[in-house]
Amino acid sequence: MTVAPHEKDVVTAALLVIGDEILSGRTKDKNIGHVADYLTAIGIDLKEVRVVADEEAAIVEALNALRGRYTYVFTTGGIGPTHDDITADSVAKAFGVGIDYDPRAVALLRERFAKTGSTLNEARMRMARIPKGADLVVNKVSAAPGFWIGNVIVMAGVPAIMQAMLDEAAPKLKTGVKMLSETVVANAREGDVGTELGEVAKAHPETAIGSYPFFDEKFGPNTNIVIRARDPARLAAAKAAVEAMLVQVKARLRAGR
Repeated sequence: MTVAPHEKDVVTAALLVIGDEILSGRTKDKNIGHVADYLTAIGIDLKEVRVVADEEAAIVEALNALRGRYTYVFTTGGIGPTHDDITADSVAKAFGVGIDYDPRAVALLRERFAKTGSTLNEARMRMARIPKGADLVVNKVSAAPGFWIGNVIVMAGVPAIMQAMLDEAAPKLKTGVKMLSETVVANAREGDVGTELGEVAKAHPETAIGSYPFFDEKFGPNTNIVIRARDPARLAAAKAAVEAMLVQVKARLRAGR
């Protein structure tokens, strides 16, 4: 839940994961968690993640929906050398711009493949096709760049390359007030504290309070209560309220009421 006084300072993002291989289960996504952690750490709220197939219509529809809703949209996947790598073309279509071989990208690929002794063939040249007006996102791992157009940052699907591209883009991103968090181990079942926790959350509307059950080897069924807020004082007040509530609930449980 966003703290109202800081709404102007909140920067939001969505992640669009592109690839048939993700949806089929052949490839297990390793990028969502990294992007979520990374953006949270720099003060950007990841609000939505979508996964779509390598289909132009699906990519264009999702991209246009997301880029109008959030400060930034990050995409992963579909910018390689094969026929089903259609992300660049789809992004160009979403923005209504042309796409062609970008001299900057071609130069990067020529330099890379000259060093490795590989041929810059037709397939590899596909990775130099960039929508008109886009800036390149440097790829220090394998040279083939991502790109940034409007509020959309297009990155590779290979985790090591995606991470390198995110590192390159990050210094240029607008960031907001960071979300702070505290975790309280309830040492109680989620069902035992659910009603009272709802009352605490209602009394502290400027914070986000969530409960996450887990199995504890010592206590058995247990609950982590996570309190999140941008204001340290409000975070501390909500945490204190949660802790006081837990004392009361556990006293009532011991008394058998």
